[in-house]
Amino acid sequence: MNNDYLDPTNAENLPDRADALFAMDCLIRAKNGVRNCAFAIAETATPEARTMLRKHLQESLAMHEEIAQLMLNKHWLHTHHLSEQYKLDILSADEMIKVSNLKLYPDNTTRLGMFATPDK
Repeated sequence: MNNDYLDPTNAENLPDRADALFAMDCLIRAKNGVRNCAFAIAETATPEARTMLRKHLQESLAMHEEIAQLMLNKHWLHTHHLSEQYKLDILSADEMIKVSNLKLYPDNTTRLGMFATPDK
């Protein structure tokens, strides 16, 4: 990756990397949903609400499983091979460092003269 954010070579494999990122975000959110449901079950006083939350917990667990299985099939997640997951995590961190070093905005961000303004 070079420092020219307009260079198309910086976008190589971007769709796959973006898909993996979005899937990981969904997995994390599904995991939070499972945790929140379990917490709510422990705090609920009525049996009806507890039953409804248990059903929701089972659905949340199923969703988490589906997302995790998709990521495993696409090789975006390696839950049983920590060395492979470590390599992916390092690659992701390196990509983020490279992106953060790109000059995405000009030094001069003044917008004077770009908009119609009344004369003073």
